[in-house]
Amino acid sequence: MTEELIHLAYDPEFDFRDLPKVSLHDHLDGGLRPQTIIELAAEIGHELPATDAEALGEWFRESADSGSLPRYLETFGHTIAVMQTREALIRVAREFVEDLAADGVIYGEVRYAPEQHQQQGLSLDDVVDAVQEGLDQGCAALNEEGHPIQVAQILSAMRHADRGLEIAQLALRHRGRGVVGFDIAGAEEGNPPSRLSEAFDLLAQHLFPTTLHAGEAAGLESIKDAILTGRAQRLGHGVRIAEDIQIEFGGVDDEGEAVSEDTGLVELGPVANWVRERGIPLEICPSSNLQTGATAGFGEGIEAHPVDLLVQTGFNVTISPDNRLMSGTTLSDEFELLVETFDYDLEDLLDLTLNAAEAAFVPLELRELLVEYINDYYAELMEAELAVDDEEEFEEI
Repeated sequence: MTEELIHLAYDPEFDFRDLPKVSLHDHLDGGLRPQTIIELAAEIGHELPATDAEALGEWFRESADSGSLPRYLETFGHTIAVMQTREALIRVAREFVEDLAADGVIYGEVRYAPEQHQQQGLSLDDVVDAVQEGLDQGCAALNEEGHPIQVAQILSAMRHADRGLEIAQLALRHRGRGVVGFDIAGAEEGNPPSRLSEAFDLLAQHLFPTTLHAGEAAGLESIKDAILTGRAQRLGHGVRIAEDIQIEFGGVDDEGEAVSEDTGLVELGPVANWVRERGIPLEICPSSNLQTGATAGFGEGIEAHPVDLLVQTGFNVTISPDNRLMSGTTLSDEFELLVETFDYDLEDLLDLTLNAAEAAFVPLELRELLVEYINDYYAELMEAELAVDDEEEFEEI
């Protein structure tokens, strides 16, 4: 890592939103604009804890920042309540795309549970069609304006319900029409992937991609079940895989040589080894992990988050915002947080972004285009910064 790149990452005038990004773990019902919630709630007479956009946004952030996943999930009652009509879903999806683009995202996957949007009589297919209409409107307008962006759907089945097979069939019906993956969401503890085994068997028969919430509120057994039963190509969060990593300081290495007390020897357990050796992407959401208590076992604060351990030990780490409303964050904010906490530079951010691009549930040709676009942008950015540094050094001479 060069000193110049580290300097650039810390430059207060550098805008992280300018970096091209790939967002893989982003919930539709967790990314609404507060003002949109207020307006949609007024149309249906839904009572909110605040009717001022700034105050409402603050309420969501404070309520979500409890250290408890169940409490975090309670905040979704208000967003889901206003997402029960075709018009509302179209608007929310369109604005979702606009907000991604404003954050520099060029490819995103938006996930949500269609079964939660049927209170006003929409069928499951109606829900998916409405969301796709909004995504299409948003992408078309932005592409016309010169901002390249594509956003696909991941359909989530609620893991505590009994509609997994139904949602899997729904995903297969909309394959090739905007839906690229299947997920399970909701309370992880006590609701293992094996509960929805019939759905995963069907998806596997049709070679349909899955990414499961696992290793967030539950530990290694949940991750193992996601891999074995869910055939997970990616792990939603997956951060507690670090529980299967042991670090011993000092001692001797494999060749019997003494190791410095400042050097840690890393030993992977069987689950961690399987995930790392096969390059299964982890959809890490740093701010959300702190809020839900997913990383509480590793210590307090972002400094104790195992994301850097996972990066340094060779796991396939990607970064996402999870729920931008509840966590009060964006993907740019998450990148900046990593830079400030772990001294990441542009090369590190590039690696994380390329990991996400290569893990996207799209055809190889599109993944290659994403990788090429991202590499070209970073190359120009690094070249420009080095040119500025050379000019400043010359002027000093």
